[in-house]
Amino acid sequence: MIAKVIPGREEHLYNHAKVIEQSIADDPTTLAILQAHYLRWVIFTIKGESYMMYQGIFDTDFDKYCEDASLLFGKTGIHSAFEALEGWPEDYATNPASIVKFFREHQWPSFLEYSEHPYLSCGEIKKALKLKAAFSGMLDEMQ
Repeated sequence: MIAKVIPGREEHLYNHAKVIEQSIADDPTTLAILQAHYLRWVIFTIKGESYMMYQGIFDTDFDKYCEDASLLFGKTGIHSAFEALEGWPEDYATNPASIVKFFREHQWPSFLEYSEHPYLSCGEIKKALKLKAAFSGMLDEMQ
């Protein structure tokens, strides 16, 4: 998703990233509902105007992801950084459909994606790593 930043609101985006980082430090499961593999925020300038690019890879349906994000905003009180973007819906914390609409209007579909672990959810990867650690521990005990 790429959207124009409201002039002068860039610092809001950077500050909000710090709020999210602290929320995760306080409770590592804060964003678990989103089932995200990867989230990336980038601010860049075109002809003196700031834009934000948001990339997300997640283990759920797009509409479900937006619904969960809306619930997260409402539940945690963490306001959306996207409030700094032109056209972001005011009712986002109570109206998931408005988030879906915004993202669909600002989406730039990728033309190439690659993954070293296609078709695996984060949950499956975490289980496999836990199993590997347990197996390694068992082998260590046998020596």
